[in-house]
Amino acid sequence: MTSIVLIVDDDPAGRQTLESILDEQGYRLEMAENGLQAIEKVRQFLPDVILLDVMMPDMDGFEVCRRIRSDPTLAEIPIIMLTALDDRKSLLDGLEAGADDYITKPYDRYELRARLIGITRLNRYRKLLDDRTNLEDAHVQLLAAYDATIEGWSRAMDLRDKETEGHTQRVTKLSEKLARLVGVSADELLFIRRGALLHDIGKLGVPDSILLKTDALTDEEWAIMKKHSQYAYEMIYPIEYLRPALDIPYYHHEKWDGSGYPCGLKGEEIPLAARIFAIADVWDALTSDRPYRLAWDKETTLKHINEESGKHFDPHIVDLFNELMK
Repeated sequence: MTSIVLIVDDDPAGRQTLESILDEQGYRLEMAENGLQAIEKVRQFLPDVILLDVMMPDMDGFEVCRRIRSDPTLAEIPIIMLTALDDRKSLLDGLEAGADDYITKPYDRYELRARLIGITRLNRYRKLLDDRTNLEDAHVQLLAAYDATIEGWSRAMDLRDKETEGHTQRVTKLSEKLARLVGVSADELLFIRRGALLHDIGKLGVPDSILLKTDALTDEEWAIMKKHSQYAYEMIYPIEYLRPALDIPYYHHEKWDGSGYPCGLKGEEIPLAARIFAIADVWDALTSDRPYRLAWDKETTLKHINEESGKHFDPHIVDLFNELMK
């Protein structure tokens, strides 16, 4: 069945841009030019997802979102908010109004398509859950959709920074291997996987001018960059099924000696998942090319990780990492 996408934008050029990006992607596209028309068409077509512009006259996107969420017959329809406002307050206002995702202009066509695929897939499985009488089987399918959506988000984040593309998938696999050596349970391993995939989701709140800067960051820019851990907390904590996976996105920049951020935790105060992930993250970062340096060889990187044992990293996990690398 073809998914219906409702595009809401008062600007004809904006609607045409989205139409060109989504043309031939297998969607049925419907258009609305203002907030009132959008609500009418939502009731008429019950779209699978709504692409909702924020800045519109008379009724902005936040109000449209709130009205849709207040109607029990429409409240479950996924909404992706679209705006030129690249700031943290607008992001949080959109999420508080009930938006499921948030994309800033100008659009990266691949990022937009990736996010739309993820959210429509999740919506399909949600409908499947409603229709099936076998609740246990439907629950399994829904969890699979959740994980597929998380992977879609992680790929979209990698696409935002071409220099780190593939980083998230690699550190997730390495973290899982190391976690098995540490002896975590199957349930904990699931949360480690989800947390690793979402470890940099807070960077959605960091402006491109800082995130993609190739020169050294100023003190002020670095202070903004370091807020991405707090942004991750604010984005993930309200989502109940992701809450157990929050340890990595929030704490993975903490250090064993207490010199990390955002909380300055020390030793075993740092959650185990974050201590495992920190080593995998640094390993992949140093063994990958960056605009400002070439990749380190594995021997040099392993030496650096061992030198940071007891400072940056948990010494016991460093020992297990050495075993893994053998």
